[in-house]
Amino acid sequence: MLKIGLIREGKIPADNRVALTPGQCKWIQQNFPDIKILVESSVDRCFSDREYRSAGIEIVDDLSSCSILLGIKEVPVKQLIAGKTYLFFSHTKKKQPRNRNLLITILEKKIRLIDYECLEHEDGQRIIGFGFFAGVVGAHNGMMAYGKRTGLYHLDRVYKQRSFRELIHTYFGLRLPNVKIAITGSGRVAHGIIEIMNLMGIHEVDPDEYMERRFSYPVYVQLKGADLYSNIVSGKYSRQEFHEKPELYNCKFSPYSEQTDILMNGVYWDSSVPRLFDKEDIRSDKFIIQTIADISDDVNGSVPINVGDQSIEDPIYGVDKTTLEKTAPYLKDSIDIMAVSNLPNELPRDASQYFGEQLIKYILEGLVDENSEIIERATIAKDGKLTHHFNYLNDYVNSLA
Repeated sequence: MLKIGLIREGKIPADNRVALTPGQCKWIQQNFPDIKILVESSVDRCFSDREYRSAGIEIVDDLSSCSILLGIKEVPVKQLIAGKTYLFFSHTKKKQPRNRNLLITILEKKIRLIDYECLEHEDGQRIIGFGFFAGVVGAHNGMMAYGKRTGLYHLDRVYKQRSFRELIHTYFGLRLPNVKIAITGSGRVAHGIIEIMNLMGIHEVDPDEYMERRFSYPVYVQLKGADLYSNIVSGKYSRQEFHEKPELYNCKFSPYSEQTDILMNGVYWDSSVPRLFDKEDIRSDKFIIQTIADISDDVNGSVPINVGDQSIEDPIYGVDKTTLEKTAPYLKDSIDIMAVSNLPNELPRDASQYFGEQLIKYILEGLVDENSEIIERATIAKDGKLTHHFNYLNDYVNSLA
């Protein structure tokens, strides 16, 4: 009997999402008789202990009998159980300094770490994640911030709605000004943003039209790889080359900053990828962006004036266009930034349902038969060592802190 445990989130503040909903746990146990799921008791989870019990799932305070443990956010090092297989978002693949000790401890305790972020199809497309709902919530919050800044319309907070369906109802009758919105990216985050654009009745236009005129109604443009980046030498764009050698590319976003009121950023970023613009660019009178929803949320990343996370309760801050310092939001000479690392927590039940569906569809059988290339490629650590796919992290874990 394979025992799989849903851990209680230990990171502070506690995440309220889950890898599997009560209904999904019940379905797994009915269709995989050799699997038993245990759920660690939690008062923070978006599905209560009672809901899991009602689905026939056992609630426990100790998951040490489970061989596979499913979480969401990084597990505090003191809560890691040696020798287990863990699946969660470790945020170590980019050598994030704050999680270096987490990976070191995982290696010391001979834990097998499978990172959700690294689960990919053969063509490199992410299999599992909360990106769609990050896009949904981030787009709503960006539009909300622009409404507060201008006073032209009002949007309430997402977390006050019980579901995505209820959120949709809040858009009925919404009248928006002739705002111009640039959306960057083409993955799940961008799909979530576009869902909100369509629900709000915002019209899509192509890049050329977007750049050439103003409109009497709200519009958005989606800027994908070829719209944003070009090879420094050839001026062309190759998706494969860009993903393998992004340092060979320039970013072409700057002209859009002269035509855009709201930027919704959903591009993947690491230190070798060119930023959308430079910090100093915001000092120019031609840079007219007033609100940036940095849904990708990399500090000093693709949006270089992202100076850090805010909380769900207080998601917006300002950046002064002259001093580049952080300010209160909605000030005359500042740009408003929406940067929150756990956006899907505002719609946790919908986000968890979506996440669990992908987990069951693409990952579960690979966990059971232990013969999956997808699982192998996403395994960062095993038996006290980094796997060969992640040998590049050796300097990260072995460097002197």
